[in-house]
Amino acid sequence: MLNASDVAKHNTRESCWVVIEGQVYDVTDFLDEHPGGASIILRYGGKDATEEYLPVHPPGTIESELPKEKHLGRIDPATITSPSAPQTDSTQKAKPSQGTTPIALCLNLHDLESAAKKVLTKRGWSYYSSASDDLLSHHGNLSDWSRITFRPRVLRNVKAVSMKCNLLGHQSNLPFFIAPAALARLGHPDGEICLARGASRFNIPYGVSTASSVSAEDLAACMQEQAAGGCLWFQLYVKKKESETRALIRRARALGFKALLITVDTPVVGKREEDDRHKAEEALAAGEATFARLGDNVALGEDFVLRGPFSSTLDWNDLAWMKEEWGDVGPICLKGIATAEDAKMASDLGFENIYLSNHGGRQLDSVSSSLRTLLEIRKFCPEVFDRCQVFVDGGCRRGSDVLKALCLGAKAVGFGRPFMYALSAYGTEGVLKAIQMISDELETTMRLLGVTDLSQLRPHMVNTRELDALIMTELPDLDTQKAKL
Repeated sequence: MLNASDVAKHNTRESCWVVIEGQVYDVTDFLDEHPGGASIILRYGGKDATEEYLPVHPPGTIESELPKEKHLGRIDPATITSPSAPQTDSTQKAKPSQGTTPIALCLNLHDLESAAKKVLTKRGWSYYSSASDDLLSHHGNLSDWSRITFRPRVLRNVKAVSMKCNLLGHQSNLPFFIAPAALARLGHPDGEICLARGASRFNIPYGVSTASSVSAEDLAACMQEQAAGGCLWFQLYVKKKESETRALIRRARALGFKALLITVDTPVVGKREEDDRHKAEEALAAGEATFARLGDNVALGEDFVLRGPFSSTLDWNDLAWMKEEWGDVGPICLKGIATAEDAKMASDLGFENIYLSNHGGRQLDSVSSSLRTLLEIRKFCPEVFDRCQVFVDGGCRRGSDVLKALCLGAKAVGFGRPFMYALSAYGTEGVLKAIQMISDELETTMRLLGVTDLSQLRPHMVNTRELDALIMTELPDLDTQKAKL
């Protein structure tokens, strides 16, 4: 066993060891590969990182990421004389479910967000609420929905309403789904299990993030235990190493995930300043000088990509081997399409499912909302809707918003942050409440609009003129771009 005083000496970039659940690991070579950055690991160099690690990593993560020789053995508990972990907001547990606001007083998704803010740790709130740079895309996502108005028809029998639909081969009760979002255990000890339970009980899809804080195995088991409905889709972040990406795809396939969502908008991670600021504040509060020195990036060599934990070389050609690896077990959907050109490219290459998204405003700032991309496709390449199921997310906070997207040709709408807030405040009960809220709003809006089935929705049922004025007037490359596969 290793002496705690010896472990404590390894607290620099040149030699960094951490303790997790009594086991010592040498993470020196992993510092710049860590998706969350090197500074968070360096803060725990030579210390116990268990309380920081457990809420955001499924069991077995560090063992799978590090070579066996980097597992140095157990720390001798008799040599630990005082708490070795930095005392920061990150190591504080999120307050358990049931926030200060009774759930009965939450009437909409905004109320659930307010309740979550009262119980989340600063780290949790910063991570969930942050977006890139000046938040222009994030705010645009939220505001664009209000720029579209309904054109309701009256004097129609709307007593019986059906919201059932086929989403990527799954017969869903509702035309919306739980969008991929990471690190749910920052908000609640059960984490993504709450989302799986909600999806199962309401029979809707749940897109599981590669960065889920609950393992894919545990989520698949949860769905089987519920024995109700719903299904799991796997949202893939493409790793730098092809072998690791193939392993992720095989794992999802073996566990019975029903669709593969390939994320195409993360060649690097966006600059999410609120989240970065919180990390910097924690480092200062802990008295750790963990910030990179100016010029360090240059010394890391040609292969280094700033903010690049995922593949920065991913292109259309790579999709071929991903399709081959996934096989015929279910549909593939490209997540992160933001222009009509790429929507048409995907369609021309034979992809039957596309997911319009700007990553919740967390990637490139100043990019258009998925609602504008939807209108752009309608204007320049409407044939995409005949060839593809089109999904959207970003800023949707009402069931009426879902209906607007469906009128314009979307198949379903994803909700991300709202479900993270719901589980943070109230656990599984919050997720169930959120789904019921959206469902009730959607059903009511359908009746008020004068429709009883999703198949009756048409573009003329909404007025888009305010947003139409903001859409591109021409796309010179649309007709000339050539498929690469």
